[in-house]
Amino acid sequence: MCGRFTLASDPATLQEAFPGFALPPTGELRPRYNIAPSQDIAAIANDAQNRVRFFRWGLIPFWAKDEKVGYRMINARAETLAEKPSFRTAYRKRRCLILADGFYEWQSDGRTKTPMYVRLKSKEPFAFAGLWEVWSPTNESAIYSCTIITTTPNTLLEPIHNRMPVILPPEAYDLWLDPTEQTPDHLHDLLAPYPPEQMIAHPVSTLVNNPRHDSPDCIIPD
Repeated sequence: MCGRFTLASDPATLQEAFPGFALPPTGELRPRYNIAPSQDIAAIANDAQNRVRFFRWGLIPFWAKDEKVGYRMINARAETLAEKPSFRTAYRKRRCLILADGFYEWQSDGRTKTPMYVRLKSKEPFAFAGLWEVWSPTNESAIYSCTIITTTPNTLLEPIHNRMPVILPPEAYDLWLDPTEQTPDHLHDLLAPYPPEQMIAHPVSTLVNNPRHDSPDCIIPD
């Protein structure tokens, strides 16, 4: 799974990585080193608005009776998107890019779990493949939420964890953000493990275990 990630790149770097998409006003997109479920995260939806906005991390299906279901839907397995009732409609119609520049996974060794920080060797920001929804409870404001799609690990992640988030290459953005309905067959090949030779991983402090710790100390090699 993917349960924590970072987005600490400065606005100029983000704009270079995502040209053509409007960033939020200065100050709204502050550096984040320990983003956790239920928090607001930066994403670009396939709604033809071409802008970065904030979604709650943990997808709430439009038919859900309680928003708490989102706590169980921070990730969606690529292999079952087309069948799962919680994700199949969003997979066809409501896809998004979730902005990041690194993520954490915990490597088990007996009873010990070591947090590992994973990023691109280039240190450039990138996009997770995501799905989004709008949940509109009666007499309350609508909640925009999202989930990160995961797939089987590449050879770098395989010794660390049995899943990894889907990282989309820039050439896949246009198709993933196409506002028209897409068939699963058309999208399936995009949901592959990212090339391991372009990534790096290193152990970090257990500070990241607590989401209240949100500072550069979280990503310093341990």
